[in-house]
Amino acid sequence: MPLARVGEIELSYERAGSGPVLLLIMGMSGTFDHWDAGFLGDLRRDFDVIVYDHRGLGSSTRLGQGRLTIAQLAEDAAGLLTALQVDTAHVLGISMGGMVAQELALAHPERIDTLALGCTYCGGEGSALASEEVMRRLTEGMSSGVRERAIRAAWEANVSPAFAANDEAYARFLGIGLRRAVPVVTIMAQMRAIAAHDTSTRLPRLRLPTLVIHGTLDEMLPVQNGHMIAGLIADSRLEILDGIGHMFFWEQPAHSAELIRAHAVVHV
Repeated sequence: MPLARVGEIELSYERAGSGPVLLLIMGMSGTFDHWDAGFLGDLRRDFDVIVYDHRGLGSSTRLGQGRLTIAQLAEDAAGLLTALQVDTAHVLGISMGGMVAQELALAHPERIDTLALGCTYCGGEGSALASEEVMRRLTEGMSSGVRERAIRAAWEANVSPAFAANDEAYARFLGIGLRRAVPVVTIMAQMRAIAAHDTSTRLPRLRLPTLVIHGTLDEMLPVQNGHMIAGLIADSRLEILDGIGHMFFWEQPAHSAELIRAHAVVHV
């Protein structure tokens, strides 16, 4: 897989498809393989899609001992666009990637054609992170020392109960997790960055066409976050997916791709 030089680091990425550029920003502990293949394939019919691994993941530069911030990851995203000679792009960020997309939009609004924020969080009063119970299940999985147990715990926290029973989908998710392990040090650094994230007082400054997508059964970042973000951004539309968990693009790949496509086309 190719590497792009971004300042003092390198980011591994993939680029495929044709049409206007669409940058996808993955969430905590996810690699670019964690985008559902059907979702990506659908988008690549209409977009030149760029996916990449955050620093500390895959073949991207490993994390040092310094502090990781969401704003830093946003500058990585901007630097990747520059390295790939992309002036502007449609941007979709999910979960932590949605936080990165918020900071990217605030720092570099001129680089963004349209913004889509999925299953994400802005911090501030009224926002909510995962419950103690969900974090307990995830921590027990990670601390067990059994990778399959950790992946199963992550799967169940990231999708709705109905979709968690989909054996074929879980087998794909498990295969990705086994093939592309994420260092615990990176996960912990990302968790600290998420805990410090707060764009709530700055989001009203945005003047970008914004789509906010959130599932009603999201356990990682409850649906109230989607309502809050949409309420803070003037030019936004909120799409609530009933009965869907955190990884909506796995549960409803075709519908999710259509939402992104329609949002981009309307605001070309």
